[in-house]
Amino acid sequence: MGGAKPAPQTQVPPPRAPELPKKSTQAPPQPPLPQVQAPPKVQSEALPSLTQPAPPASVPGGLPGGISQAPQIVMPQIVVPPKGLEQGEVRAALLLPLTGPYAVFGQTLSNAAQLALFEVADGRFNLIPLDTKGTAEGAAAAARMALAQGADVILGPVFSPEVKAVAPLAREQAVPMLTFTTDRTAAGQGVYAMGFLPGPQVARVVAYAQSQGKSRFAVLAPATDYGRAVAEAAKVAVAVAGAQMVRVEFYDPTAADLTKEVKRFAEFDARARALAREKAAVVARNDDVTKSVMKKLDTLQTFGETPFDAVLIPDDGVRLRSIASLLAYWDLDGDQVRLLGTMLWDDPKLGVEPALIGGWYPAPAPLSHADFERRYEKAFGPVPPRVGSLAGIAYDATALAGALARQGQGGYPAQALQNPNGFAGVDGIFRLTAEGIAERGLAVREITRNGSREISPSPESFVAAQ
Repeated sequence: MGGAKPAPQTQVPPPRAPELPKKSTQAPPQPPLPQVQAPPKVQSEALPSLTQPAPPASVPGGLPGGISQAPQIVMPQIVVPPKGLEQGEVRAALLLPLTGPYAVFGQTLSNAAQLALFEVADGRFNLIPLDTKGTAEGAAAAARMALAQGADVILGPVFSPEVKAVAPLAREQAVPMLTFTTDRTAAGQGVYAMGFLPGPQVARVVAYAQSQGKSRFAVLAPATDYGRAVAEAAKVAVAVAGAQMVRVEFYDPTAADLTKEVKRFAEFDARARALAREKAAVVARNDDVTKSVMKKLDTLQTFGETPFDAVLIPDDGVRLRSIASLLAYWDLDGDQVRLLGTMLWDDPKLGVEPALIGGWYPAPAPLSHADFERRYEKAFGPVPPRVGSLAGIAYDATALAGALARQGQGGYPAQALQNPNGFAGVDGIFRLTAEGIAERGLAVREITRNGSREISPSPESFVAAQ
């Protein structure tokens, strides 16, 4: 997740930060495998599965305070491995805000990681939750504890300042990080941003729009770090698609009224003047068809070609609905210009705004994520609102670490993490790049009056996606 943090939620009793166990030669007792339905796999032999059940793993640090246990899943007993754990043990430090104002938020991600632990990992894989307290200082302290005691991989943290505080420590000891951030600037050199970054989202929806005949693109974005990141990603995506970037403009996200800004962006005055000139030219001809032409022109507000045929608006909620309505008011409706969005548009309420109907946006594979949320709910209760995508990321990061450990490759070499064929996760296929970015196979959805519908499915392999 980038610098923005969710609204504070109800605190849970602070758990005691677990310490990593001392290594030994004796294997820990193995708890029974819980009966959990594995998620559907992408039908592609090229993708290593992250969801094949394996013998259960040990949790030497215990569960974070307040984690509920539903009767449908039998949680194993907390196991503190004796000294000299078998050779090949893998230790994964899970860095999350387990106390403080974001504790409930961190607990959700911890639950998702625990679910992956029981569904994917084997007995050599040890997941150790450590509390970051939601701060850069807390994250650095947790990372030092993990690294001092032999962590092989770090999962998390969540917030960008936390990631940037931990990254130098992990790089110094060549320990890879699978973080949950969407901040691209925090990634690279063994640090992977597994969040849904703007770049892959924008690339997907722009490529689809270009395939549907759109060639002149514009961006109308909030003047925020996120808005600027989307605008830069759009410039790259439009160039790759062989299309034209006509305009990029930003607006004040705190402004109460954007009427003037949208009017200027739509070039309404220039197109209205073009209509007046056309009417004058028709009147000057004074021929037999003048009346019929004038009757048609009188129904128009503007005349001539629209300045662009697709506009990307990386916003959500009331402000997005307002901007879409204003674009239609200033004579840029869906018949002329296709509205495009990011994953912020994955909101069933957007269909109440007529100007947004027909808009396109990228989204994760819906069926596999829905199956993940069903399994999560069976174990821990419903996924809290607006945390579902991050919970899926926490699951995938843990499942990937557990699956690679199960393969016994000895650590986490870059060539294993950066498998060009990618992996099948709960939100579709993904792969990690040398730059530390998570590329994802996303679907494209269209807004309707009753929610949204899929108009271009997520790919089943990156070969097919290229």
